[in-house]
Amino acid sequence: PVRDRIPVTIAALGPKNVELTAEIAEGWQPVFFYPEKAHDVWGESLRSGYAKRDPELGPLDIMVSAPLAIGDDVDDRLAWAKPELALYIGGMGARGRNFYHNLATSYGYGEVANHIQDLYLAGKKAEAIEAVPDEMVRNVSLVGPRGFVKERLAAYADAGATTLLLQPLSGDRRESVRFVEELRALLA
Repeated sequence: PVRDRIPVTIAALGPKNVELTAEIAEGWQPVFFYPEKAHDVWGESLRSGYAKRDPELGPLDIMVSAPLAIGDDVDDRLAWAKPELALYIGGMGARGRNFYHNLATSYGYGEVANHIQDLYLAGKKAEAIEAVPDEMVRNVSLVGPRGFVKERLAAYADAGATTLLLQPLSGDRRESVRFVEELRALLA
């Protein structure tokens, strides 16, 4: 369809960038979204941006990425999400200039983030990956039994998430489809 405007989505983390995103964009893509901490981390920036937002834009679409694995036997999948967390927290930027490290710190994982970064910057990537706690992965994902995932979905909704960008943690296509189908059933 022909559109008058191409929607703009911005992946932003810093306070001023999140504020600007809430002001001018149709969508916001925060990475490693921890619903229970989102208000504390970004609430003020979002409110400031919304105050200047053109009503013609409509509500901001908050699009959160979420690793996905649903089942009673998927705890091993937590490890599948750890390399990305370790890379971003530990290796995406110099010490003191890493937005993802800052985000983990704002979530209450400062000491863990420092340890991951120390290992990663020392070239000990495997150890940095192992240093990512399961709890951190659970807080930013939809990995676990159906009841847990249902609770997480409610937390994402309560935090304002409007779109889920799923990352099925699966070794094959059928299992990925099953995870998505189970998620759809939980949302019904």
